[in-house]
Amino acid sequence: MYEFADGIEQPAADDNGFFLDRRNFLAALAATSAGLLGGSPSFVEAAARDHSLNHQVNDLVQRLRRKGVVRSNEQTSWSVYDFSTGKKLVAINEDVQRQAASMIKPFVAQAYFYQATHSRRVRYNDDVRHHMERMIQRSSNSATNWLIDRVSANRGRRGPRDVEAELKQHAPGIFRQTRIIEKIPPGGGTYANKASAHDYSRFLYAIWNDRLPYSAELRRLMCLPNNDRIVTRVSAISHPLQVCDKTGSTAKLCGNMGIIEARDRRGRKHAYTMIGIIERPTRAQNYTQWIRSRGDVIRQVSNLVYLHMKDRHGLV
Repeated sequence: MYEFADGIEQPAADDNGFFLDRRNFLAALAATSAGLLGGSPSFVEAAARDHSLNHQVNDLVQRLRRKGVVRSNEQTSWSVYDFSTGKKLVAINEDVQRQAASMIKPFVAQAYFYQATHSRRVRYNDDVRHHMERMIQRSSNSATNWLIDRVSANRGRRGPRDVEAELKQHAPGIFRQTRIIEKIPPGGGTYANKASAHDYSRFLYAIWNDRLPYSAELRRLMCLPNNDRIVTRVSAISHPLQVCDKTGSTAKLCGNMGIIEARDRRGRKHAYTMIGIIERPTRAQNYTQWIRSRGDVIRQVSNLVYLHMKDRHGLV
């Protein structure tokens, strides 16, 4: 399938690693035209139906660009996956490696959990849990650096690179565009660590389906109350929803990645991922104003996504 990402057509891949390149796309299209797909729905019709939200999100971002709310030098990535249907609904610039900011912190936690699973010397005790909660809920940079040091001490003593190595040793298919090379510097201006929206999507998919060590604990940590941008102050969400997430904020990046869970009219739960990243090449002159404005952009996209999910699943 092909997506229109901020006006750029790019190939997309789903969370199971399936990739449909241009040759396969054209082959499938030709097969549809020739009737080789039998009684199955039209490939084009299915793509249009499944990815209508993708186009809506892209159109919204383009309108915000024309209004100057999102600047021409700012790049965005968006990803939405519906757990109820197993469909990727939005994949815009999903595989572009972007600054991670504090969204790298759940990855640091996952690296430690791998070590706690595979080594008797590594324990998940109260002290570590306390630092984890500060890192995820409070976005504490000192707690993050403390955990990076612990992961490194248990591996090669190469610092943050040991976190990346631990992740890619055990789950290279998830952390494909992840790059972890620095601790959080004084002042919190961390710009070197990177990941893609697709990495976050695969990670969230894995912890939601208990496919990673300590998945339940990671969900607990990410569900602790915090100042998210995907549910809080989203206009269409009139009552509290369950959200497991992590924000990222620097003078060059505003982001949020998480899982939102809501109920339908029958009380059944429906969950989906919502990932939004806005990145600029230089530091914003007014950090507070910029991060608030771009946080509201993510809220607008999340609002659009929620309304789509509400109509799709009859959410209340």
